[in-house]
Amino acid sequence: MKILFIGDVVGSPGRDMVTEYLPKLKQKYKPTMTIINGENAAAGRGITEKIYKGFLELGANAVTLGNHGFDNRDIFEFIEDAKYLARPANFPEATPGQGIVYVKSNQYLLAVINLQGRTFMGQDLRDPFDVVNDLVFEAREKTSLIFVDFHAETTSEKQAMGWHLDGRVTAVVGTHTHVQTADNRVLPEGTAYLTDAGMTGPYDAILGMEREAVLRRFKTQLPTRFEVPKSGRTVLSGCLITLNPDTGAATHIDRILINDDHPFYE
Repeated sequence: MKILFIGDVVGSPGRDMVTEYLPKLKQKYKPTMTIINGENAAAGRGITEKIYKGFLELGANAVTLGNHGFDNRDIFEFIEDAKYLARPANFPEATPGQGIVYVKSNQYLLAVINLQGRTFMGQDLRDPFDVVNDLVFEAREKTSLIFVDFHAETTSEKQAMGWHLDGRVTAVVGTHTHVQTADNRVLPEGTAYLTDAGMTGPYDAILGMEREAVLRRFKTQLPTRFEVPKSGRTVLSGCLITLNPDTGAATHIDRILINDDHPFYE
C-alpha cells in the first residue's frame, strides 16, 4: 500500500502543477491514498470551497491545512461540511472544522491528522503532543493506518513529534517551511518521517512569494505585502510512503521533487 502526499500548494502556480502532475504521479506510483496540503492554495493564503473540491476531483482523498488555513474567509462557509478537510487539531476547541478525518479506499481506512507546532508560530495553541495522543487513541480504535501532517516551523519540534509518535502512526510528515528536506527515513518502530515535504508552486520565488517584496522586507524591515508570482517556473514537492496495510507500519519513504532541475520521468 502507498500514500502520496503533496506539500503546501501555493496559489495558482501550485494548483496548476497539481492539475498537471497528480494524474501522472498516480499513474506512475499507483498510490492507494493521496493527501494534499492546501493551506496556501488560494493566492498564497487559505483555501476556497472551489479549490478544495477541485483537489478531490483530481484524485485527492484528503486535504490538510495550517496556520494560514483561515486567512481566506470563504472557509467559514464550507468547512463544517467538508468531511475530507483537516485543520490543525490543536487549534482552540471552538474552531470550526475537524483535526482528524477518515478516508477510505477499497478496503483500507486511513486516519489523517493535522497538527500545528507552537515554536515561532505566533499563535496560542494547545499542546500538539498532548492533543495527538488522544487522536491516535481514537484513530487506532478504527484503523492502524494513520498519517500526520505536522505544520511547524522548527526542525527540532518536527523531529520531536516524529519520535513521540514512532510506532504509533504510519507517518509524520512536516509542512510549513516550504523547502524540502533530505532526511526521509523510517524510524526504528516503523513510522515514516520527513521534516518538510516542501512546497508546490513558484520555483524562482522565495517560499512561493515574489522575490522583490521579500528582499524589500529584509532590507528595510518595513511591512511589505507578499504576493504569489503569476508566471515563471514551477515546482511540485512531496513524498511517497510505502507501508504494510496489515500493521500500519511504514517500510519506505521517498521524496518527490519535480522542477526544471529535477524533471519528471513517466
